[in-house]
Amino acid sequence: MRISAKADYAVRAALELAVAVDGVSVKAEAIAASQGVPHKFLEGILGDLRRGGLVASQRGGNGGYRLARPAEEITIADVIRVVDGPLVSVRGVRPPELSYHGPAESLLPLWIAVRANVRKILGEVTLAEVAAAELPEGVLDLAEDPEAWTNP
Repeated sequence: MRISAKADYAVRAALELAVAVDGVSVKAEAIAASQGVPHKFLEGILGDLRRGGLVASQRGGNGGYRLARPAEEITIADVIRVVDGPLVSVRGVRPPELSYHGPAESLLPLWIAVRANVRKILGEVTLAEVAAAELPEGVLDLAEDPEAWTNP
């Protein structure tokens, strides 16, 4: 699985909105500066998040962006899906739509298992948990494995 720059920036922007004071809109410039994200690219991402129903926007002097729902109700997977589509695909195709033959036949359950594990982590961790540095124990256990930090 590859996390695109767009997905990374989208999650970081959503986290900035998650820690904003309730009801207060945050300007795109402030998010971009805080996270070191190119402002123009971020504007497009925020537009995607708005169209996806995760972010609300307001024009004017007090305008900006805010989460459309509580951070406890928005998962990391929600954000990634809005900007990049399905969490796991193979050649741009969702695993259940694939078919393999011969010695490659067991690839399908392997891709399905990968997708299930990605969903288990990204689909269960909320913006609120990440923003509060309160990741679920299972995620922390995976991250504490020294092998997780090495590149083969």
